[in-house]
Amino acid sequence: MTICCSGNSGSHDLIWYDHSSITSITKDPDRPEEFVRVSIGISAQVFYISKKSDDYFSLIEKATRSLKESRSYDIGIENKTNIIREIREFR
Repeated sequence: MTICCSGNSGSHDLIWYDHSSITSITKDPDRPEEFVRVSIGISAQVFYISKKSDDYFSLIEKATRSLKESRSYDIGIENKTNIIREIREFR
């Protein structure tokens, strides 16, 4: 089940998907050098992790852990871009 709520974190306007699991990680077919395509939840909503992000390695590590271990996280998506900016342990 994906639960969404609004919130702010730092300079980003984020929409949060609480207690969510990653169900797929693939290369973005349109821009593989810039993005990784990530699906969240049973409804397979598609979001992206930017390879140019300062947090890329941390984000991809947590996303991979979620996929392999069915581990749930709170996932912050930047408003209007579909780019994952934060993945953190849920509260």
